[in-house]
Amino acid sequence: MMLSIILNLAIFFVTVILLIRFACKDGKWEPLRLKTAFRYFTCQSNVLCAGAALLMVVTSLSGPAPEWVWIIKYIGTVAVTVTMLTVFFFLAPSVGKDWVQVLLKGADLYMHLLTPLAALISFCVFEKRGMSFTQSLWGLLSIALYGPLYLYRILFAPEEKRWNDFYGFNKNGRWPISFAAMLAGTFLICLGLMALQNA
Repeated sequence: MMLSIILNLAIFFVTVILLIRFACKDGKWEPLRLKTAFRYFTCQSNVLCAGAALLMVVTSLSGPAPEWVWIIKYIGTVAVTVTMLTVFFFLAPSVGKDWVQVLLKGADLYMHLLTPLAALISFCVFEKRGMSFTQSLWGLLSIALYGPLYLYRILFAPEEKRWNDFYGFNKNGRWPISFAAMLAGTFLICLGLMALQNA
């Protein structure tokens, strides 16, 4: 229990510190910078996981966390795992040989690697309860929600509100393939976490 609380507190406080840093520029408080940061699934997934981690800590102080809190932690864990694996298997090859400097430097080291690992360890080792197949499907929620949002923002939003295709998911018009691949990959992650929960 104590190790779970320590890891969850670390996830929460590190994420809060990073958000504060994102909101500052040259020592000045500019919270509108967070609006840009929240375009990225990396930021959204880490904040979701941090919120779930805090819920786990608060509810665990009076006994085992409720199932709904555990499910939210699971959803957050899947989300940051998607972030981590996307960095290693999709973004890194596109960046080239300098991918470590580009994708695992500064705040990215925490959001792309250390926080996901902490979430995986806490959830799969110290918060193990066993998981049904139906419960495992909750892990698809973050991608199922972010995918359509990303598509709308890069293709259908008004020009002044449109995002550039920073993940390259619509390169050569291959959005359907990219989205299907992300869902399939996330499904495999869900099955993997279910297996670890039931091991």
